[in-house]
Amino acid sequence: MVDNYVDLREEMVNVQLIRRGIADAGVLRAMRHVPRHIFAGPSNRDSAYADMALDIGMHQTISQPYMVAVMTELLEPSMTDRVLEIGTGSGYQAAVLSEIVLKVYTVERIESLSEQAQKKFAEAGYNNICVKVADGTLGWPTEAPFDKIIVTAAAPDIPAPLIEQLGPEGIIVAPVGQRHSQQLLKLVKRGGVIEKSYHVPCVFVPLLGRLGWDS
Repeated sequence: MVDNYVDLREEMVNVQLIRRGIADAGVLRAMRHVPRHIFAGPSNRDSAYADMALDIGMHQTISQPYMVAVMTELLEPSMTDRVLEIGTGSGYQAAVLSEIVLKVYTVERIESLSEQAQKKFAEAGYNNICVKVADGTLGWPTEAPFDKIIVTAAAPDIPAPLIEQLGPEGIIVAPVGQRHSQQLLKLVKRGGVIEKSYHVPCVFVPLLGRLGWDS
């Protein structure tokens, strides 16, 4: 099948990512390859590679390419990692990770979005992504521990079950803060000690669930 979006992806990477400091070779390679237009959906196809988040329905969005790249780079993904994603949404973030890591486990609370994402994974040929419909604030305990965890919705703080499901030397990246204003928080487990650092400001849709926002 002819890919008519190769040049747009190259421009996206060069202009939106590299010029803003994204340097991880694996992240750049993945974002050059993942067909973002498939995950953005037919109504967003013309703007799939634009420098913005896009509405995918159900009050959810596909994140701005730069934000996907920043979060992925902060996660420090490697080819042996088992990664948990909270908030499947469009499926784009999971697809980017699947190009870099061993396996992605992604949890989505909205069944219709989960079904759509699974169809897109199949269409794009991704077979190392497992999808579950559940309350993401509780993680995926039966598959824990995870090497890395990424949360793609905003929470007041990182839910405790996610920290518990993170393996030794693991990393969590999540947007944390107020309902309409957050910063990316990177949490690292090192020798039983938890280290936290804050990074770029951001605005994500709220993480809903037992240990997130109520509605």
